Amino acid sequence: MKIFLDTADLSEIRRAADATLIDGITTNPSLMAKTAGNRDPKEIYREICDIVDGPVSAEVVGTNKETMLTEGRKLAQIHDNIVVKLPLTEEGLKACRALTDEGTPTNVTLCFSVSQALLAAKAGATFVSPFVGRIDDISGEGMQLIHQIRQVYDNYGFETQILAASLRHPQHVVESMLIGADAGTMPPKVLWMLAKHPLTDQGLEAFLADWATLGAEI
Repeated sequence: MKIFLDTADLSEIRRAADATLIDGITTNPSLMAKTAGNRDPKEIYREICDIVDGPVSAEVVGTNKETMLTEGRKLAQIHDNIVVKLPLTEEGLKACRALTDEGTPTNVTLCFSVSQALLAAKAGATFVSPFVGRIDDISGEGMQLIHQIRQVYDNYGFETQILAASLRHPQHVVESMLIGADAGTMPPKVLWMLAKHPLTDQGLEAFLADWATLGAEI
C-alpha cells in the first residue's frame, strides 16, 4: 500500500521524504490555511513537489464545474506531480470527467458511501478518498466502506485507486492494508506511530545495556 502524508507542513514533509517512507502528499484548504501564513499557496505546492517524487493532491475551492476546471487547470500547471482534488458533488464529478479527458490526474474527495465511490470511478477519477475517521466519528464503520469499495471496484474492473483517508491511528492503516486499499493518507504523527513498538524499545535498551558491559567499541 502506498503511504501518503496528509499535511502541508514542509518540515514534516522533508522529514518523511528524507526517510524515504512516503509515496505522495495530500493537502486540503484547511491544511494549507494552517501552514501557508503569508505565502502564496502555489509556492508551497511547488516546493512540496520538489521534495516528494509522487502525487501531490491540491484542492480546488470552486463549487461549480467551470470554476473547478479553471482552478484545476491552474493547479495542474504548477508541476507534473499535481493531482487535482475535487469534491464528490455533481459539479465535482463533471469537472473530474473533463479533467480526466484532458489527461489531468484527479482525486475525488469527501467520499462517504460506496455509491459515491462508484460514481467517482465512472467519472474517471485517478483516486477516490473515502474518509474513514469521519465516518467513525458519527458511529459508522469507516473500514467497512473501504471493504465495500474494494469489492465493487474489483467486481467491475475499475482502475480508480482507493486512497483511504482520515486515518486516525495505526490500526486504521493496518486494516486498510489488509482490505487492499491502494494507498492511505495520514497525518505525520500517525506515520511515526507506525514505527513505534514498546517491545522494540525494550529490546534495544537491553541490547545496549549488555553491550556496555563489554567495554568495547565496534
